[in-house]
Amino acid sequence: MTNSFEDYLNTDLFFVIGSNPTEAHPMAGAKIMSSVMSGKSKLIVADPRRIELAEKADIWLQLRPGTDIPLLNGLMHIIIKEGLHDQKFIEERTEGFEALKATVEKYTPARVSEMTGVPENLLYDAARLYATTAKAMLCYTLGITEHICGVDNVMSTANIAMLTGHLGKEGCGVNPQRGQNNVQGACDMGALPNVYSGYQAVVNPDIQAKFEKAWGVKLDNKLGLTIPDMMDAAVEGKLKAMFVLGEDPVLTDPDANHIKKALTKMDFVVAQEIFMSETAKYADVILPGASFAEKDGTFSSSERRVQRVRKAIEPIGDSRPDWWIICELAKRMGYDKMNYESPRQIWDEMASLSPIFAGINYDRIEHTGLQWPCPTVEHPGTPVLHTQSFSRGKGLFKAIEHTPPAEMPDEEYPYLLSTGRILYHYNITTRYSSALDAHRPEEAAMIHPADAATLGVCTGEKVRVTSRRGSVVTKVNVTDKVMSGMIWMSFHYKETPTNELTVNAFDPVSKTGEYKVAAVQLEKVV
Repeated sequence: MTNSFEDYLNTDLFFVIGSNPTEAHPMAGAKIMSSVMSGKSKLIVADPRRIELAEKADIWLQLRPGTDIPLLNGLMHIIIKEGLHDQKFIEERTEGFEALKATVEKYTPARVSEMTGVPENLLYDAARLYATTAKAMLCYTLGITEHICGVDNVMSTANIAMLTGHLGKEGCGVNPQRGQNNVQGACDMGALPNVYSGYQAVVNPDIQAKFEKAWGVKLDNKLGLTIPDMMDAAVEGKLKAMFVLGEDPVLTDPDANHIKKALTKMDFVVAQEIFMSETAKYADVILPGASFAEKDGTFSSSERRVQRVRKAIEPIGDSRPDWWIICELAKRMGYDKMNYESPRQIWDEMASLSPIFAGINYDRIEHTGLQWPCPTVEHPGTPVLHTQSFSRGKGLFKAIEHTPPAEMPDEEYPYLLSTGRILYHYNITTRYSSALDAHRPEEAAMIHPADAATLGVCTGEKVRVTSRRGSVVTKVNVTDKVMSGMIWMSFHYKETPTNELTVNAFDPVSKTGEYKVAAVQLEKVV
């Protein structure tokens, strides 16, 4: 996030696109709802479904799944045509504007309306409201990133924010919500195939030398594999072993049957878990990890805030904290320098090697977390990014064309499947809560009344959903909150493994899966 959660109560307008925060990010969603309901903020929502926020929106843009780039290009077309762009910000803070202008020129309101399904008058209303509001905040999540053009989608959100000067100020910015707890922290700590902690490139020889000196080993400067690359390599017989720590890819990754094949093909799989997950069932060894309540350390929130996590109880049974297990594995594999006594020592070493965290230590975040970058112990942290300049100097507009989804409905598979999350469950772990499971024990896929009539089904009855990759049975909820020709499902239920249906297609840069669009057949189950 370029800004802070505090700014959710300090903005005049939310533009929420590809995000359902009241269900998937309820704390953030509550702040948005509070600001809107109090009359402080106006609200634009772009979503194929009539989500809860859409009910409260000043403008709801019901776009077809996979048409975010045409929508944003169309809004920018109107903003430029009507002279509503921030010329001063563009001249002083950006470059590449003419290339952007030439591209969005082709995305006329009429063309964009045809591509997205959004009426032209709503395109004009949304463009004018976003461009003319002094403090406008754009929020997105997985509805933007989980496409084969996810990186381009994200760049498009940056384009429209720069075009209107809604960056580097309080109450503004581009503010993605992370998909899971501490995903931000995991990335910050270097759990990516191309960087060390603090987003320091592994291909940079100076960075490599710094970490080699600190750790006393020779390091490889080659980029690692992403998760999809790992699974493909395993199926091909090139990857022989895998250590899965706190993830359940059998349920959460696209094309789940491909994931199962990869796990079966490898010689050795280790799962570190607190439950017997669907992935752990494929493991040769299961290491009992500890839950958040059984360990000390830090979590980093979506707003880049590093916060303390404190142990409430001792680890149960034979379970151990993640850091202890990793250190013990390293020592038993011959590396004897990971002899830390606490997460605090690990943090201090990491911060000493990572400039954006250098000013953060446990004493400073004892009561209140700090937002990076925080380069010195005197620095107060950074609530708002890019106040004076961008990390590359000037912000670069990217001229981006529409990329259709990898798979669209056709004669054989006539319905569009889109997936996401529901309020009652968090990923797949809360299914182990008897109270939550009793409240929402099974999948209830959303389909439009017109499609329900065609299939001859009512709410509570079952349909079989079949894609080119798999087939599952689910109960349905007949509702006009989704558009005709579409079925919407969550991925929380092992009894209805939705990701056996989703496509094995990924963004070429981020390798994020395209969970939001797949082609399926539907048939009533008698």
